[in-house]
Amino acid sequence: KANRERDKPKFPKRFYKSVSLEESSEGFCILLDDKAVKTPGKNPLKLPTKAAAELIAAEWDAIADEINPMWMPVTRLANTAIDGVAQEIQAVMEDIIRYAGSDLLCYRAETPQGLVDNQHKNWDPVLDWAGKEIGAYFEIASGIMHLSQPKDAIAAFSGRLKNHGDPFCLASFHVCTSLTGSAIIALAVVEKHLTAEQAWIAAHVDEDWNISQWGEDYEAAKRRRSEERRVGKECRSRWSP
Repeated sequence: KANRERDKPKFPKRFYKSVSLEESSEGFCILLDDKAVKTPGKNPLKLPTKAAAELIAAEWDAIADEINPMWMPVTRLANTAIDGVAQEIQAVMEDIIRYAGSDLLCYRAETPQGLVDNQHKNWDPVLDWAGKEIGAYFEIASGIMHLSQPKDAIAAFSGRLKNHGDPFCLASFHVCTSLTGSAIIALAVVEKHLTAEQAWIAAHVDEDWNISQWGEDYEAAKRRRSEERRVGKECRSRWSP
């Protein structure tokens, strides 16, 4: 027990009394006792919308004792957008495009029939939307063998992705992609075709089927609930006016 206490991460204590917002021509700042918050990279933490700033201010205001970043997902996402994504826009886009090239929605089970039906029910409408909305007609394969997607589908997806190149939006896009395993699902969320809750269900068709057959593992369920909260808060964060 003593070792566990010694190895426990040490976080700074809450040092401020009040949290407020300040608007400028460059966006909205979070003030702690009238002092502007900065990112870990020492950049000003400036948000493009009041709604996004209010979410982050609420996270800082909710701190009772230790400032633990794990309980501040929107703040972490904003820091990532400012310190990281803004400096690597093209690299982040390319990573998302790689996901699209081997997207979860395009790899289907052959059996059992119940799982096959659930995949069709939850995934086909999203693929149909991508085809009709942006002209990205992805192909479907059975099993796990890699399927090279048509160049036209990847080009159409890439072109649409460029509409979401703002660092804040792109950071959310990347988080949603990595948590769901699907760049197509992430695009549908960003473009408000799917809610975060619908996206989460679609991303876990296979896992939910296994749970229905074999039961739920406690640690896996705990991790899933944590990730679900992340995709809910981070992918719904309102970065655009």
